Amino acid sequence: MYNVPHFKSSDQKEIIAFMHAHPFIILCGADSNGQPVATHVPVLFEEKDDKLFLRAHVMKKQGHTNAFSENQQVLAIFYGPHTYVSASWYTDKKTASTWNYQAVHAKGVLRFLDDQDLLAILTSLTEKFENNPHSPSLVQKMDEEYVRRMMQAIIAFEIEIVSLEHVFKLSQNRDENSYHNIIHQLDQQDADAKYIASEMKRREH
Repeated sequence: MYNVPHFKSSDQKEIIAFMHAHPFIILCGADSNGQPVATHVPVLFEEKDDKLFLRAHVMKKQGHTNAFSENQQVLAIFYGPHTYVSASWYTDKKTASTWNYQAVHAKGVLRFLDDQDLLAILTSLTEKFENNPHSPSLVQKMDEEYVRRMMQAIIAFEIEIVSLEHVFKLSQNRDENSYHNIIHQLDQQDADAKYIASEMKRREH
């Protein structure tokens, strides 16, 4: 990961909050032959004994599922909106343009879980992301036979996080005039750029 002191947060709570705000991760690993694998999954968070765990599920009999069975060392990548930043917005315009973004890399050890845990994870996932206690799509409101049948194709897992790395690259190394102009320019652009502008504004205070 890009590792420059300018682009680090000293607040662990801010890093964890970013992860909670962006729970759809890229989960990476390698099989027994060292071949890389990756998949995309939404995750739940759990803290136990001052340790952070990620909980989710994947389909069985997939390349990534097989690899995680062979090698339990995984990397979960949390990421948010990102945007191009033109050097033409800087006070010194004859310099390199760049890209602003935020990302957290969580390294951990993956352990597959049983069907009881799978049902609990499915229930919690739908409750969290439906965000509506009256939704007809909550697991507890579905036909039990349908749920059992669907569960046969997937498997739950838990990742114990052993290290966190992050980069919050938001033009912190720029002079005040450049910083304010970058915010102004990004505010005129798409949703990703506006999000980055809002994160930069938040750091002004």
